Amino acid sequence: MGTMRDRMVEAGMTLFGERGYDATSVADIQVACGLTAGSGALYKHFPSKQALLAEGLHRYVASVGRSRDGLMEVLPDDPRQALEMIADAVAAAMAGDGPVIRVVLRDLERFPDLLAELWDGLLAALYVEIADWLRALQDRGSVAITDPAATAAVLLASLTYYRILQALIARTPGDVDLAAFLAAWVDSAAATLHLSAGGTP
Repeated sequence: MGTMRDRMVEAGMTLFGERGYDATSVADIQVACGLTAGSGALYKHFPSKQALLAEGLHRYVASVGRSRDGLMEVLPDDPRQALEMIADAVAAAMAGDGPVIRVVLRDLERFPDLLAELWDGLLAALYVEIADWLRALQDRGSVAITDPAATAAVLLASLTYYRILQALIARTPGDVDLAAFLAAWVDSAAATLHLSAGGTP
């Protein structure tokens, strides 16, 4: 079940995702942890509600970073198989991200340091890794693209959109299921990279 600090982080991030940061009070978080609303227990673990938010995001960045570590090093040589692995890994890593996605898109503009940590710690690094992978494939003649960085941006943006839309409005693009979406994404990415069915240009 974890420590009270852990429970507060989990409850706080869930409530921030459901209600928004401003609409969630310290008392709400305490009650969600089974404590009295006016107990002040949160302040025994965090100096402020914002500090709890920061801790939740630190933990999220660390967790997703661990799940992503080493992915690019184990990609198969066949580009299409590698695309399938990337699609599965990103979709799986974002599976439980609903509360964080809602907090990021709704509340983090007013906390630029936290937004920068999330961007630099996760998203920017992943864009660079995918762009570097595409550049390496291009250098060995496995793909035919004009701009690896821009292509990486388009591929990742389209891949993450499914989970983002699901988190924001509980719907999916075209109301298709995840397996169909990922299969279509791989087909689209392979076409963008000018791969044949066998994975070569």
